[in-house]
Amino acid sequence: MRKLNQQGPVMVTALLLGLCMATIAGAAEERPRARDIGLIVGTFEAGPLNAITDVSGVKVGHTTVIEGDDIRTGVTAIIPAAGNLYTHPIPAWIHVGNGYGKMVGETQVREFGEIETPILLTCTLCVWSAANALKDWTYEQPGMGEHTVNPIVGETNDSRVNNMWADPIGHDEVFAALANASDGPVAEGSVGAGTGTQAFGWKGGIGTSSRVLPEALGGYTIGVLVQTNYGGTLVINGAPVGRELGTYAYSGELQAAKTDGDKEDGSIMMVVATNAPLNARSLDRLAMRAIMGLARTGSYASNGSGDYVIAFSTNPSVRKPRISDAPVKEEVLVNASMSPLFAATAEATEEAIYNAIFKATTVTSSRGELRAIPIEDLQRILKKHGVLNWDKSLPPK
Repeated sequence: MRKLNQQGPVMVTALLLGLCMATIAGAAEERPRARDIGLIVGTFEAGPLNAITDVSGVKVGHTTVIEGDDIRTGVTAIIPAAGNLYTHPIPAWIHVGNGYGKMVGETQVREFGEIETPILLTCTLCVWSAANALKDWTYEQPGMGEHTVNPIVGETNDSRVNNMWADPIGHDEVFAALANASDGPVAEGSVGAGTGTQAFGWKGGIGTSSRVLPEALGGYTIGVLVQTNYGGTLVINGAPVGRELGTYAYSGELQAAKTDGDKEDGSIMMVVATNAPLNARSLDRLAMRAIMGLARTGSYASNGSGDYVIAFSTNPSVRKPRISDAPVKEEVLVNASMSPLFAATAEATEEAIYNAIFKATTVTSSRGELRAIPIEDLQRILKKHGVLNWDKSLPPK
């Protein structure tokens, strides 16, 4: 088998491949998350896992695919809630920041304001095979009949190191990611759908973060998971990291770049989960704030960037049966209560992106190489600009 499940049983027939992936996994464990070096983003507290799985009921699973000298990709599955999502969908929205992408299932979500399957993230030319597999998985769930199904699959282009034309994600890879999905810690960096992706010319990947509002503001949780593959000029808590490292958009045109990582195009998928009782309209507004968190990191959404946000609520009070002869009551937050959730979403998105970059490990193939950002240099720059340990150096919240 060619797949490595990062969360679940590992099955690899080639010893060399197993050793290679063990090295990558070990390197990822050694690399810190943002908070491990004192990089505190925003003012709200993170959840216990600082992950999208801090939202009760949300599960995440990965399948990483390394094959031969040119397949470096994978699939990440997000299961939003327990039970049959088709018979009991949950409110959701898909916000399009810049629409250069292949977002499967978008129009029905924007028509009905709900999702009826798990969410998959994968490589650009893998979306249709992944969607077909997700359709098959959905029909195997209890209570399904012969209905049409609207699978939700997002993507980014990992072709700098991956031969996505080989269509490497199929039934086995999707089913494995869904099977090993858990509500525990989420593997980050060069894993699953982030195996072959970049960020600001460096290796990027999967990242996640969460925020928990104080009880005075509702006590709700926001969780964000990102698949980074975009460009711009990296900024971390305001520190000009991209400029300091000589890796930024149009660096070749502006001056001689210190590295070859000046690619400006790319994409990002952002998944926002909350247990706040929100309807589709409020989730649309919430999703827009993920774009603000993205902007804080130095993105400007280039022409060739597919910037999508999938936002959903897991609160039982807003989950409706698909079919009902009688009106269904909903209890939702009013607009005036949304501001704290907006702030939390922007914060969690920003930190999720940093975690993706921090945890990512170098990935090489016959097509090219994406190098991990040097952590020691990064720490030196962040210290120089005084952006670490704000939880200790700034006045108490």
